[in-house]
Amino acid sequence: MSVDRGYDCHASCATSPLACSTKASPAQPRFPGGALRTSPEHPNQDATRRAEIAPSQQPFAVMFGCSGSRLAAEIIFDHGLGDLFVVRTAGHVMGPEVLGSIEYGVDVLGCPLVVVLGHDLYGAVGAACAALEDGMTPAGYIRDVVERVTPSVLAARAAGRVEPEDVLPEHIKHTVDLLLRSRVHAGKVAAGQTAVVGLCYRLADGSAQLVASRGLDAAALAAS
Repeated sequence: MSVDRGYDCHASCATSPLACSTKASPAQPRFPGGALRTSPEHPNQDATRRAEIAPSQQPFAVMFGCSGSRLAAEIIFDHGLGDLFVVRTAGHVMGPEVLGSIEYGVDVLGCPLVVVLGHDLYGAVGAACAALEDGMTPAGYIRDVVERVTPSVLAARAAGRVEPEDVLPEHIKHTVDLLLRSRVHAGKVAAGQTAVVGLCYRLADGSAQLVASRGLDAAALAAS
């Protein structure tokens, strides 16, 4: 799965979620070999672009990911102003306000692709695993975050996966499935107008693995 940076995704995404998926994939890493590219493109980040999108926005993808400082979507994907509609929470946990925000990106802004972006060394997953093992949960509203990750941990353990790194793909898949409980998202996917994919990003080398795909043929995505 590669990124064609010369492709006019804004023009094509209205009819092709697959076209958007190739544009939004970090599998061609922003940091190849663990080092910053010598000539990153940094597209759409100048004053001209800022003025161009001031009247309205037309992002080509919704990015729903963890709020951690190591997972800044625009930097990972090398995109700029107006390209991505980004929603982030700790542990990429969801509530009504998150679902409403993503529905806005899909239904109002017309984004044909939603990417759930998780990463390895996930603090929220580790905390949920620890809470199940020792019965101790964090104080304050952090506890709510951990409790929302716990169902993913339990599902993974039921399948024999107990290590945090083995739980993470389950949590990403669970989040993708939760998104499709929205009638807006489910309807768009069923109509072939939107795809929802889950990616697991590796912090150290900048690579990503596709772990879930709804509304987009996984084989076509891998070959794109």
